[in-house]
Amino acid sequence: MVNNVPQPGQKAPDFSTTDQDDNQVSLGDFSLQWVVLYFYPKDDTPGCTTEAKDFTELYQDFSFLGAKILGVSTDSQKSHCKFINKHNLSITLLTDPEHQVAEAYKAWRLKKFMGKEYMGVERSTFLIAPDQTIAYTWAKVKAKGHATAVLSQLRELIDP
Repeated sequence: MVNNVPQPGQKAPDFSTTDQDDNQVSLGDFSLQWVVLYFYPKDDTPGCTTEAKDFTELYQDFSFLGAKILGVSTDSQKSHCKFINKHNLSITLLTDPEHQVAEAYKAWRLKKFMGKEYMGVERSTFLIAPDQTIAYTWAKVKAKGHATAVLSQLRELIDP
């Protein structure tokens, strides 16, 4: 197990937080459905925008396969709304101001930038099966092309 990150076959950690519209969202809301739970550092930054736009572009493909896309960052609802409106995103963004969801999925990590160390969200994604177990895990994700890789993996898992 890589740094205790939830691995395929393990039960996905449950969570409860709010989305961009202040709706309460829990993992249990999506039982019997695939969930793409992706963690990203910050709204409206280059990599995070690329990733969100790519997931939005493939939204219909994910929906057709019965998958819900949930992006998670420590940003506020107001920030999420601005981000969604600015880039016409169709995905759901969850707020995690106290980084409890990120910690449960081990996406809250020590990071380094320009010689400084700090705690922050490491870009990572979890594909959660309808039985709420982890089906696939991606750590230290590169934003460009990631949504396509997740969709390919989902297709492979649904129709091996």
